[in-house]
Formats: sequence, structure tokens, C-alpha cells
Amino acid sequence: MDVHLLVYDLSRGLAKQMSVGLLGFQLDAVYHTSIQLNGREYVYDGNIVSIIPGSSHLGRPLEEMYLGKTELPMEVIEEYLDSLREIYTVETYDLWTHNCNNFSNDLATFLLGKGIPDYIVNMPQTVLSSPMGQMLMPMLNQQIHANKRGGGILGIQQNTPGSTSKPKAQLHHHEGKVHNVTSLNELQSLLEKFQNSCAVVFFTSATCPPCKVLYPLYDELAAEVGDKGVLIKVDVSAAFDVGSAYSVSATPTFVTFLKGKQENRWSGADRGALQGNVRLLVQMAWPAHAHQSLSLPTFSNPGTKPVLYTKVPPLEKLLAKMGSDAENPAVQGVKHFIEARSQDGPAEATLPDMAAFTTFVRQSIKNVPTDTLFTVVDLMRIGLVDPRFSGYLAEEVVHGTVTALLEHVNDLKECPYALRLVTLQMACNLFSSQLYADEVLSNDKLRTCLTQLVSASFLDDNHNNVRVAAASLLFNIALANSRKRQDGPGDVLPQDDQIELAASILEAIAQEESSGEALEGMLLALGYLAYRMPLDGELSDLLRTMDAGNSILEKKKAFPDMKLIDEVGSELLGKGLNKS
Repeated sequence: MDVHLLVYDLSRGLAKQMSVGLLGFQLDAVYHTSIQLNGREYVYDGNIVSIIPGSSHLGRPLEEMYLGKTELPMEVIEEYLDSLREIYTVETYDLWTHNCNNFSNDLATFLLGKGIPDYIVNMPQTVLSSPMGQMLMPMLNQQIHANKRGGGILGIQQNTPGSTSKPKAQLHHHEGKVHNVTSLNELQSLLEKFQNSCAVVFFTSATCPPCKVLYPLYDELAAEVGDKGVLIKVDVSAAFDVGSAYSVSATPTFVTFLKGKQENRWSGADRGALQGNVRLLVQMAWPAHAHQSLSLPTFSNPGTKPVLYTKVPPLEKLLAKMGSDAENPAVQGVKHFIEARSQDGPAEATLPDMAAFTTFVRQSIKNVPTDTLFTVVDLMRIGLVDPRFSGYLAEEVVHGTVTALLEHVNDLKECPYALRLVTLQMACNLFSSQLYADEVLSNDKLRTCLTQLVSASFLDDNHNNVRVAAASLLFNIALANSRKRQDGPGDVLPQDDQIELAASILEAIAQEESSGEALEGMLLALGYLAYRMPLDGELSDLLRTMDAGNSILEKKKAFPDMKLIDEVGSELLGKGLNKS
């Protein structure tokens, strides 16, 4: 997809005419920008808003600047936009330091690995550095404050038909969409992808008015189903091979699939039948799990969040241990980003040059001595707290910066304590972005590195902190997979990985005698691995064979006051494994 920067002049030409006299230097425009992508214009106007390009009351843009081409799918981009929506809010808008141009810069950096032109991003500070800018600042700030009370800054959302924004309650919730397919191969590929859940195929045609009446309802049902299934639309007047393969003689015709097998077929434009059949299909694909009838308050809590290590050490001391590498512009850029985020909040922190930093990290793996490499990893750990930082690295995974670092640590015959600890903590912070959580579950090489790191770290009897951090990392992985079990599309973490991790953590639980914090983290991780697992699957068989419930209850001798032991050992892995 092509990515364009839409550049507007809020002064409508006055800046170019009057700036020299007022400011003492030439200012060609008062820049307002947005990103055009996939037929929509994304703009920060107190909230992140999506509009038809050029349809706002600002009129046509002064310039449409081609930035490049992105290969990222829209669902990944939407997930990243959700992370930005938590940072770019009405409350955090600042005319000088956190505005539409900063948003455009962050989004462009994610999409393309490079931001928008510096002269646009730096324009507010250029104006503010002039005497007239200082004089105008209080008046302009007052006007912006008044606009915030109206829910917007420039009035784009209020005054633009067809504009959309996303409520906070729906952030990181994947609304399903209708998939339009044009060939039999494309259809079979989608059906195979959802063979563990359900699918609906709507056979339509260009000359079918009753079909078109159902389109809005079908879109609504797709959004409702989300990741629990897939709704597909096929125009048989164009995709002849599909119509022939399924013997479609009339439209509209619907065919549903449950667990990879055809479940139902009907024809006609009956709205009630369509709605009822789709909802029944989802219920059949996602029946209530036996664990939902147990007393499991910890694991049934939908608000549980991943463990992040957010503490910021004295950066000057950290960088001093880097030696001459501390003066590298990439390092200084991340340092300034962390300082701005820590002191003034995420809204005031502009992403550093991420491409330069990842290059620096890859070079450090080869060149920095093992006993000081932890300083580089720790700097990355702190940056990863910000979802924009981790979101960029999630899409940079093709270059393997994080994977290369994990492989290097895993390959060390004797990994220093500090390096192992901060690597575990850094890996936990990957989960500040849902994008990286998805990447961990789906990327075999990355996940293997994390599994190896966790398993080796549980064997460290001398450092409680290492075992706690390892348990936290496994908890984050298990929690991410548990969310997929509950919200769709089901288990993403391969069974072999689940079994390896469960066996590793059961062994670690059996050996844990000194740290209640480490044991609690291990129990949480094992609990989320097991919660709502298939009770006829390999993981359930392993836990039964190893008598996991009773093994955990044995820990009450050393930790009598830990309530989580009963919840996991007695309820989840006791009663829960005997449910059918």
C-alpha cells in the first residue's frame, strides 16, 4: 500500500505573506498533517480519527507527499493505531510538543521505518523560539484548551461526515471483517485457516438485488464474530470456479463450516435466518468451557495485563558503563526518548531513530564484551515499555534484532547474571504491544529462543530474581495464548511448545523452596497455560500423567499462606482436569 503525507496550511497562506514581519523569518505555512493509507486519511484531532481523504472542513491539502510503500496488513496497522490511541488523546494534545505532526511522524516511522520531514515536525519549536511566538503562546494555549472541552482541536471529527474514531473500551479488540475472495484457491486457504473454528460463505452476484440488501447485516455479523470465525463473500458472476465447485445455482446462497466440515446450506434473503444461523454456528464452535463453572477468579479476570519491567535506572550511570558507545547518536536518541517519557509522559516523547538503534544493537551483539552487553539490553528494555517502540520492533522482526540477541544470550556457555536478568526483563517488555505478543505466538524462531531462555533460567538456583523474571516471561506468553483461546481464533501456541513449557515449569515449581514471589509467578504462568485448554488434548494428558494438581498442593507445606496454590492445584488442575 502506498503511504502519503497530506500537508495542510492552517493559516491559508497568511504565514507565507506575514511571517517575516511577525516572526523575523520566513515560514511557508502553519503545517497540519495526516497520513493517507488504504483509501482513508488518519489524523490526530484530540483523538485519532479516520476520514475520507480531503473531506474535512480544511479542504484540499496544500501538498500530497509520497512517503513510500508499506507491506504491512491493515489488521497489523489497526493494532498499532490502537496503541497510539492510548497516547494521542484530547488530554495530551499540546500545540507545541504533541500534535498532529508528531502523530504523523510516529505512524510513518512504523509503516516505513522513517518519519516525515524534519522541517514540519520542528515547526512549532521554530515558532516558539521567536519573540512573537513567545508572546502568542498564552493566547494560543488558551484557545486550544477551550477547543479540548468540545472534544476536538480542529473540529475535524465533529464537522466531517463519515469520520470514525474508536472508543477506549474497544482498543485492541479485533473486529472481524468480511473477506471478499475471487478464486477457489483463495477460498480454500481461508477455510483451512479457520478449520478449528467456523466459517460462513455468502455466494452473491453482481445482478442480485436481494444479496445487496443483506450486505450491511453481513458486515455487522462479521464484526460481531471477530476472530472466532470468518465470514466470506464470493461473487460467483466473477469467480466461476468457486460457483461451479459448490454447485451454486441461485443467489444468495450460504454455506457454513464447523471445524473444517460443511455444517449447513440454505438459499434466500431471510435476515432472521442469516443472523440466527451465524450466531448458532459460533456457539457450536465455541461452547462454554468446563473451567468456566469452577471458582477461578484469578484466571477468569478479563483485565489481567502482562508483566512489564518499567523501572528506569540513572541513565548517566548506565551509559557510563557503555564507554565510548554511549556517544553513539542512536544511543543518545533513545536516552532522550526515555528521559522525555519518564519526566513528561509518553505524549511528550517522540520516537527516536529506530532503524539506527536496531543497527546499533545488532553491531553490539558482535562487538560489545559480554560483561557490558547488559547495558545495551537494559537500554532497550526501558524503551520497550512504550508500545510504539515495541510495535516498531515487532514489525522489524524480519531483521531479527531481538531474535539475534536472544540467540546470543542462549549460546553463551556462562551467561553473566546481569545479562540474563535484563534479557528476561527486556523480553517481558516486548508484550507492551499486542503486536509483539502476536509475533511471539506465531514466529517459530523467536518463540524457540524465548522458550530456551525461560527453561535455562528456571535452573538458576542462586538468583531468585532470575527465576521470578523467567516466570514473568512465561506468564506473558501463556496470557497472550489464553486470550486467543477465549476471544478467537483458539490456541496459537503450538501444542509441542505448551507441553515443553508446562513440563519445565512443573519441574521448577517442584524445586522452588525459597522464593514465594517466584513460585507465585510460576503458578500464574502454569495456570494460564492450562486455563480453558482442550480437556482431550496433549497438554491435559501431560498434566494428568504428571499428577500436576497434587504436586502443586504439596507446595502448601513450604508456602502455607499462598491461596493461589489451592486455586491452581485443587480447582484448575484438580477438578478442572476431571471435567468433561
